[in-house]
Amino acid sequence: MNFSPSKIFVNKRAAEQQCLHLLQTCNTLINLNQIHSQILKLGLQNNPLVLTKFTQTSSDLNAINYASLILFSPDAKTHLYDTFLYNTVIRAYAQTNQSRVTSVDVYKTMVRNDVIPNKFTYPFVLKACAGVGRLQLGESVHGSVVKFGFDGDVHVLNTMVHMYCCCGGVESARAVFDEMPKWDSVSWSAMIGGYARMGMSTSAVELFREMQLAGVEPDEITVVSVLSACSDLGALELGKWVESYIEREKITKSVELCNALIDMSAKCGDVDKALRLFRSLDGKTIVSWTSVIVGMAMHGRGLEAASLFEEMKSSGVAPDDVTFIGLLSACSHAGLVGEGLKYFDSMTTEFLITPKIEHYGCMVDLFSRAGLVKEALEFVNKMPIDPNPIIWRTLTAACRLHGELNLGETITKQLIENEPLHESNYVLLSNIYGKMSNWEKKNTVRNMMGERGVRKIPGSTMIELDNQIYEFVAGDRTHELYKEIHEMIDEMNKKIKMAGYVPTTSEVLLDIGQEDKEDALNKHSEKLAIAFALLKTPPGTPIRIVKNLRVCGDCHSATKFISKIYQREILVRDRNRFHHFIDGVCSCKDFW
Repeated sequence: MNFSPSKIFVNKRAAEQQCLHLLQTCNTLINLNQIHSQILKLGLQNNPLVLTKFTQTSSDLNAINYASLILFSPDAKTHLYDTFLYNTVIRAYAQTNQSRVTSVDVYKTMVRNDVIPNKFTYPFVLKACAGVGRLQLGESVHGSVVKFGFDGDVHVLNTMVHMYCCCGGVESARAVFDEMPKWDSVSWSAMIGGYARMGMSTSAVELFREMQLAGVEPDEITVVSVLSACSDLGALELGKWVESYIEREKITKSVELCNALIDMSAKCGDVDKALRLFRSLDGKTIVSWTSVIVGMAMHGRGLEAASLFEEMKSSGVAPDDVTFIGLLSACSHAGLVGEGLKYFDSMTTEFLITPKIEHYGCMVDLFSRAGLVKEALEFVNKMPIDPNPIIWRTLTAACRLHGELNLGETITKQLIENEPLHESNYVLLSNIYGKMSNWEKKNTVRNMMGERGVRKIPGSTMIELDNQIYEFVAGDRTHELYKEIHEMIDEMNKKIKMAGYVPTTSEVLLDIGQEDKEDALNKHSEKLAIAFALLKTPPGTPIRIVKNLRVCGDCHSATKFISKIYQREILVRDRNRFHHFIDGVCSCKDFW
């Protein structure tokens, strides 16, 4: 029987339209399987239009891997696929959590078949690279972007900035950002968000200020990133400005944005504001509850954190493993040993959550802070998983603080053997020998550090004044007001000594004279920052500082006296928690 060419064309066109209609109305995997059979029966398995629609439908049904059975079968004629079809497949894989790397594989197939990518191809390929965090892969795609001439497209470059930030190449991200022919709000947001995620909060804030000078209005995503940077820096004034901007510009307060405001307020020292924001929030999520519990923990308000936890349970929100880290930390900072043990046990008995190394670390910290060193060691020896170096360092610090020096020496020597390049191990052992007044062994440790190229992280303190972040490093002489700052420290010392302050020179674990020890204490970074604040702010203004290390006993004692003598409220956030000094008393009640 003979068929005319026009008849064959009409039949194929009708079959194509039939399949497209079926795919348009498909809403189950069973139907998708039936349509698949129909496609094969009608010989449309290489038809780009049908395959494109089949891919979109598979993606909508979370079955993109099923589509690949047709698209990349041994008999598939991938060289016949057009750019739009490849883009559809790349996009579908990039948007799924199942197999993001396949997007790049599809892209490679596309290029191998001499199908030319367009500007819509690369944002999804770069998103896939970001999803798997493979920097080298992203750099390879960057080269292709340049090769095909899309290195001037703002949408491609925005995604490239995001990719580099997600893959740890923040310097490359900034290089791409700086070379962009123009920036939109997404460009700024991608770079600011990248800095915030990488912990480069000062850079995030500086770039945000550049964004303001450029006259670009931040969107919700940018605002959340800036609030995260404020949380890290303790920059309350900037955080307040961002909050007022949200109100002024009527930016929609999503739950994510409200959670960021709660976190910022708590970590910048205003935990009561964080609690008020939390109370006013509708649709509280597990992140909302966890943020406010962690905030209470940082401020040493353990009983309130426990009360919030019980309230969360009553509201029907089940805690997760992150919530328990905050709760156990709250118990630790408040010395609630019994409560901490109860909540730790409830993880497995009540909520079926298997404790992670972080939870065991919280428990070791709980025992250690309470002076229960032997109980802490017994707990570590009974752990069902191997303790990590952080746990051993926590225990060693407790040994030094509570006089178990021989045990601390033994543990730290093993830490140095296991981690010969970690500076904290040497500092701990050096401090233990200093506590023993064994200056010969202490010098040996210091010499060992020098021979191995290991350097101690210096103590530093940041303070926000007039929307600027100032950083002081222990012993720093580079500040332009260096002379005035040290004159203020001398004045502070005279006044607080008259009030009863006695320098805790035992904190200086060096074989030097008493006067030199006092001089060393005066160079601590938090004292430099407080002196700077006293010079630059009107009387009665609260002082807020953030230190990168644990506050030492002498600075804690001195700050109590300074708060009373100068009638200043002083808020200190160290590596572990907040200290709120008012009229000579600290909120930690000398337990930290």
